[in-house]
Amino acid sequence: MIQIGDMHLDFSDPIIAGLALVAALLLVLIVVVARQRGRGIDPMLGQISALSDNIRALSDGQHQLNGGLKTVAEAQVEAQARMIQKVEARLAEVQRGMTDTLHGSAVKTTRSLTELQERLATIDKAQTNIEKLSGDVLSLQDILSNKQTRGAFGEIQLNDIVSKALPPDAYTLQATLSNGKRADCLVHLPNPPGPIVIDAKFPLEAYEAIRGAETPQHKAEAARLMRAAVRLHIKAIAERYIIEGETADGALMFLPSEAVYAELHANFADVVREGFSARVWIVSPTTCMATLNTMRAVLKDARMREQAGAIRRELGLLYKDVERLEGRVGNLDKHFGQAAKDIEEIKISATKAGNRARRLDDFDFAEITDEGGTPEMPQLSAGPRG
Repeated sequence: MIQIGDMHLDFSDPIIAGLALVAALLLVLIVVVARQRGRGIDPMLGQISALSDNIRALSDGQHQLNGGLKTVAEAQVEAQARMIQKVEARLAEVQRGMTDTLHGSAVKTTRSLTELQERLATIDKAQTNIEKLSGDVLSLQDILSNKQTRGAFGEIQLNDIVSKALPPDAYTLQATLSNGKRADCLVHLPNPPGPIVIDAKFPLEAYEAIRGAETPQHKAEAARLMRAAVRLHIKAIAERYIIEGETADGALMFLPSEAVYAELHANFADVVREGFSARVWIVSPTTCMATLNTMRAVLKDARMREQAGAIRRELGLLYKDVERLEGRVGNLDKHFGQAAKDIEEIKISATKAGNRARRLDDFDFAEITDEGGTPEMPQLSAGPRG
């Protein structure tokens, strides 16, 4: 930097450097021209002075321009800093919001996944139960599809119902009759009506055919088979298990299925009536329980009649015991009456004795009567009591 009077020239500035170069060239040109002509130096010096003034003005403008640029730069830096702060604050706020949102979403997602896992576990458990139940249903179908196993199933269900309704000595399972036939259950009812047989077999194939029929022709054929099967079973029960003089004049056909029982009474009422005519009564688990409860009442009444003689005999003895007790209570009452009278007389004697003792103590020799009213003469004492 070069100072010329009050003017400062900074040659690091390209403009000042350029102007200085131009001024130097002009000065060299003027010197050359002055040497060649030897005159006109003063006007050129004046031009150089004017040029120096212009250069000074340019320098001042440059300083002003530098100050303005610096102010603008500082304002721009400040504005940029404020903008950066605002952007950073906004980014921090957005980041916090995103963090909170992501945390809440993570918590909700975790909760949802946990609930989903629990529901899936419940579904898996239910699926396992369904599969197990399906296996049980298939096993039951396998049981009911075979006549022997179906008969055993009916016998087990009948045994359970009978054991709950009757005392153990009131029935016999798998009882053999005089004709060699074996009854599933024989209830020992008194005469009349006599022992009654309960058969636990039932024709399921025809019922399954009715349930599986899809066309009217198939339904009609299945109904015909059902009617024929039930009639044949009723006839077999009547011939095997109704024996005159040995069993009751009727028997029970137990159906271990409420659905078959309902189907018979809803669509095969004629077959049910034929069973009544043949004295074979069709019962389901529900109606069988009601029938057995009625039989239990009959058994109880019969046993009461059998014990009627013993009851009368015991009542006679009880009556004699009551009479004897009444006599003894009467005697005891007499004794208590006599004892009460004796106690009352003892109380009277004690009262009079007490009165005499008090009078003697007070030297009161008034006439005193005895208990019979006879006056007693007072006796004088030997002397004053001292």
